[in-house]
Amino acid sequence: MAEEKSYPMTAEGKQKLEEELENLRLVRRPEVIKRIKIARSYGDLSENSEYESAKDEQSFVESRISQIEHMLQYSVIIDNNDVAADEVSMGRQVTFKELPDEEPETYQIVGESEFDPLNGKISNESPMAKGLIGHKVGEEVEIEIPNGTINVKILEVK
Repeated sequence: MAEEKSYPMTAEGKQKLEEELENLRLVRRPEVIKRIKIARSYGDLSENSEYESAKDEQSFVESRISQIEHMLQYSVIIDNNDVAADEVSMGRQVTFKELPDEEPETYQIVGESEFDPLNGKISNESPMAKGLIGHKVGEEVEIEIPNGTINVKILEVK
């Protein structure tokens, strides 16, 4: 039997997934069921766009519920207690600057289920995070990215 994939995440990330799951189960699913019942009452389903739309949404909601349940079942909460305070690791926030003289950037390294680059969260699976993890404040690191190689200096880890 194949080993199940684990989903590393922060405690905050797990809580957000649990909240999303609850919303999908208790709010969105009943709303969609109600829309389907109303659309069915319009008669001929073969040309009923409201019915098709509601069925598509139902498919999305059920798929997302299944996906979140799977991620939560195999979630692994990140524990940084064994990692030095100045070392980049998952769950931590890292500030670095691209050398020679770019502006500092700050990101939190999170599990792939939590990533949101527009809000400063990058996946531990991203080339940038993979290149930074395990390094410490003050180190200069060469990181392979899809467009080539960049050099960065780690300024701060929280």
